[in-house]
Amino acid sequence: MKKVAIMSLFLFLLIIPLAACGQQKEEEVKKIRLAEVTRSIFYAPQYVALAKGFFKEEGLDIELTTTWGGDKTMTTLLSGGADIALVGSETSIYVYSQGTNDPVINFAQLTQTDGTFLVSRHKIDNFSWDQLKGSTFLGQRKGGMPQMVGEFVLKKHGIDPHKDLNLIQNVDFANIANAFASGTGDFVQLFEPTASIFEREGKGYIVASFGTESGHVPYTTYMAKQSFIHKNKDAVEKFTRAIYKAQQWVESHSAAEVAKVIQPYFKDTDLSIIEKVVDRYKSQGTYATNPILDRKEWNNLQNIMDEAGELPKHIDHKTLVDNSFAEKAMAK
Repeated sequence: MKKVAIMSLFLFLLIIPLAACGQQKEEEVKKIRLAEVTRSIFYAPQYVALAKGFFKEEGLDIELTTTWGGDKTMTTLLSGGADIALVGSETSIYVYSQGTNDPVINFAQLTQTDGTFLVSRHKIDNFSWDQLKGSTFLGQRKGGMPQMVGEFVLKKHGIDPHKDLNLIQNVDFANIANAFASGTGDFVQLFEPTASIFEREGKGYIVASFGTESGHVPYTTYMAKQSFIHKNKDAVEKFTRAIYKAQQWVESHSAAEVAKVIQPYFKDTDLSIIEKVVDRYKSQGTYATNPILDRKEWNNLQNIMDEAGELPKHIDHKTLVDNSFAEKAMAK
């Protein structure tokens, strides 16, 4: 009896660490380290998913980090510092073109238009794109989606960005707004809410939307290394389902309601500005209403990259896009 009791105790003690290991592994799968390229109202559905508890409903614990810039975000993802990245789709093309055994796969789309606006230093009542000719234009970082879309739109209106104006694109992403406020440039390409804040403070005036001009494009998507997706299919599906819930919620609620929900993520921004920005993005169809990244949008992205001279090579949609998780999320 004593021997049986000892054996039972031994087995019990053996099971405890094994159970703990199993529990630890389960918790690791549930925790998702998410790196966002910047903190922006442009990504409102993501903050809705966090604030409304849609990720928690799926059993996911999201650790959100802002990495400030496409290159830094992709470096974080590739080095294992993040599981999933929210960044421009063009970055996955750059990585694949450099050669890799573990490509970065786009699995859910968040925004479907450019999120920048053309801001003039002076108020213009009847703006026309020709007014940019001969001006100093403070653009975005070379090789990034904002810059490529900016050049695409300028060319669409018959403006050669490298000949018809003084194009500045050597200012770091985080310092572009400050450079314009300090007196650099006649026009600047800015994200919200900076554009609206500048307008309210009289530092600049929104005269056009690059998102409206460029059409649908997979501007910002969720992506992960292929190896992570293969090992964590259930978690990726749950993540995508939470995003889809948030996209539907944003689509069916007013800008005022969305602004109130996401305000905790923009504590330094006035609620009225947040509402104004959300309304502007909703009205121009910036927020994707589902996570599908379709072939037409993918090809439009590569056309824009090609026009900017930044496309290393054409990559087929199915190579770097996996819509299976989006399709499953939408089917339930």
